[in-house]
Amino acid sequence: MLRRRGRTARLGAWTVANDLPASFRYAAQGLAYGFRSQRNFRIHVFTGGVVFGLGLVLQLPAPQLAVLVLTVAAVLVLELINTATEAVVDLAIGRQFHPLARIAKDCAAAAVLVGAMASLLIAVLLLAPPLLARLGL
Repeated sequence: MLRRRGRTARLGAWTVANDLPASFRYAAQGLAYGFRSQRNFRIHVFTGGVVFGLGLVLQLPAPQLAVLVLTVAAVLVLELINTATEAVVDLAIGRQFHPLARIAKDCAAAAVLVGAMASLLIAVLLLAPPLLARLGL
């Protein structure tokens, strides 16, 4: 650690992305990588778009639409964290098997599953009543 003007700074903390536009470019590259390389990420993006579109068609109130957006975003974030976890574990152990690597990957995947199941339940709870009313059921 370096001491600068009374604050502690990490060595090299600003050497890769020393400006805000560069940080946004790196984040966009991460999103693009997730979309290109992860089938489940694409499925979640598509499903989230359909759910949000259905919410618009059913004229859900803004707070309910916001809940849908938050739950879809949470699943996408979890999917990106899962992808990052898998990449770091693979980098650390290479092609070897290690039981802790399996635990890390399985738990990251389980986090996505839990988030996706909760998101699905929230979507059903928010969309089913107005959809059933519109269908006359």
